[in-house]
Amino acid sequence: MRIVTPDDFIDVYHKATQRGLQFIMSKLNPSRLSRTKSAFSDSAISSSNWWIVPKVRERWNYKITGSTDIDYESHTIDKYFLGQNNLRMLSIGSGICSHEMRFAESDVFGNITCIDIADNLLAQAEKIAKEKNITNMEFVVGDIWKLPIEKESYDVIFFHSSLHHFDKISTFINDKIKEWLKPAGLLIINEYVGPNRLQFSNTQKANINEGLKIIPDRYRQRFQSKWLKNKFYGSGYMRMVVADPSECIESAEILPIIHTGFEVLEEKAYGGNLLMNVLKDIAHNYLEDNPETNAVLDTLFDLEDKYLENQDSDFLFGVYQKKLSKI
Repeated sequence: MRIVTPDDFIDVYHKATQRGLQFIMSKLNPSRLSRTKSAFSDSAISSSNWWIVPKVRERWNYKITGSTDIDYESHTIDKYFLGQNNLRMLSIGSGICSHEMRFAESDVFGNITCIDIADNLLAQAEKIAKEKNITNMEFVVGDIWKLPIEKESYDVIFFHSSLHHFDKISTFINDKIKEWLKPAGLLIINEYVGPNRLQFSNTQKANINEGLKIIPDRYRQRFQSKWLKNKFYGSGYMRMVVADPSECIESAEILPIIHTGFEVLEEKAYGGNLLMNVLKDIAHNYLEDNPETNAVLDTLFDLEDKYLENQDSDFLFGVYQKKLSKI
């Protein structure tokens, strides 16, 4: 475990530049919930993370669905819900609800309930849903642990990049998620399932830095800065806890716990072990479709694929069915 690293100071500097001193001061709030909410306080803040790169998203599609043009939502609907209707979905930690809206537009779901502690994100999601004339969604601000949810009331429970923010994973999945799902109901996740608190191994960090070495200087310029990204040190444990106490708190326990109470219908690993951290803060350099950046990305993709031959993926799409109780 690394308590503090050089990346902690670099990240604080760039966060202060991009989001202002007020954002940095919000991390000194003694309330864990307030610090967590501040991490998602402004959906309009620009960033430069791996998920904004079109070719990266195409790579995810291919690894999950077998086609660069088919996203996981369409894949899921066609494979598991075709011909069904009036299903009920519960989405937990849904944020701006862009993925939930794709499910809502499919005519499969009669109701999709989106729950999050970030009221500003849900308000924005509700506005977008109204603009799109989506009427089968509802938006609930609150703590999922405290909300009254009826037993066996949902056909699907869905997490997109939110389950890794929960602690007490065993209790949450076995005593809550399973209870809220109907018999044979589905749990669907698209999640980070890598090391807790992003405490990566020395081997993984070394491979991330190998990725940085192959990138020309002009494509390593940090977002809204003249600095170049020359080395990856990783996140210190202290900054992880201070910045967002919920971040990756028990991420490594997610899959083992799910596997104890659910049947695996599908699991598709799509990496991220190297790409997430290589491209963090420099992803904006790869938004345009040009031969040079495409060549860099292809080399990085090959490097990550080779790494994954002997390592578990940090990101995974999975569909699981609630195990039926034995009589």
